Amino acid sequence: MPHKQAAIKALRQTKKRTEHNALVKKNIAYLRKSSLKAVAAKDLGKAQEYFVKLQKAIDKAAGKNIIKKNTAARKKARLIKKIHALAK
Repeated sequence: MPHKQAAIKALRQTKKRTEHNALVKKNIAYLRKSSLKAVAAKDLGKAQEYFVKLQKAIDKAAGKNIIKKNTAARKKARLIKKIHALAK
């Protein structure tokens, strides 16, 4: 355990940020799974709807360095590729 007051505060902040980041990542995983399920069910409308929400969530997370920018781009690119394949 830290002894200095600043170290104790830093520990509290880290814990709080970690919990928040985990929630953001969990939301991204949920939206991604929902999109993939819609693609599997060949429901183009739902897939696009979930993709728009996912894109916003991923961009916000990447902007705040919760996930890396290349990871964000990769996730979006792979999903939009599947949606475009479904549209054809």
